[in-house]
Amino acid sequence: MIKSLEINERLEKYISDHSYDLHPIQKEILNHNKNLGDVKKMQISVTQAYFFQFFIKTNNIKNILEIGTFTGYSALSMGLAIPKDGNIVCLDINKETSLVAKNFFKKANLDKKMKIILGPAINTLEKLKDDKKMFDMIFIDADKEKYKNYYDLSLELVKKNGFILIDNVLWHGDVADLNKNDRLTNTIREFNSFIKKDDRVEKTILPLGDGVTICRKI
Repeated sequence: MIKSLEINERLEKYISDHSYDLHPIQKEILNHNKNLGDVKKMQISVTQAYFFQFFIKTNNIKNILEIGTFTGYSALSMGLAIPKDGNIVCLDINKETSLVAKNFFKKANLDKKMKIILGPAINTLEKLKDDKKMFDMIFIDADKEKYKNYYDLSLELVKKNGFILIDNVLWHGDVADLNKNDRLTNTIREFNSFIKKDDRVEKTILPLGDGVTICRKI
């Protein structure tokens, strides 16, 4: 059996050094997040951001919905990849981190195509559905206990053949450890089992960052 690599900080730097250069504001967000302590784990990995940008460009994705924005690294990374007439709607409940994200968007001259909606994401998703909004891609990276709710609503908001990406589905590897039976680990396991059985989408899990599920709506 082929052993997978552990993407540590040294190897992630090597990947960055041999990919395209990060945007100055991407670097600024990374440096900002380094000083936030344990909460910085809410940021997606650099390798995930590279993949998202490549994925967006190669699939001609223009309109994105992000559920869970934190300080804006993932949204800004995606915003750099969409075309000039594309846009990203970001949902978050934290006013303080959303303001930080908004300032970074402005510094990167992306504020015209980036919109942050504050409030409980479920309520906003319901309103977007009522308004008949549709997206090419939806990225879910918010409170894990509501993942299924976010996912079900996202399926109604994503176009046919559009994509839903969900972060943290490997949960530090704990989902595969039978000795781990805490509430959140079991929640992620149940969600992954639900996606596995969902015949409305094609799906796979990639071991990027903390694990990313990619679904394509059939």
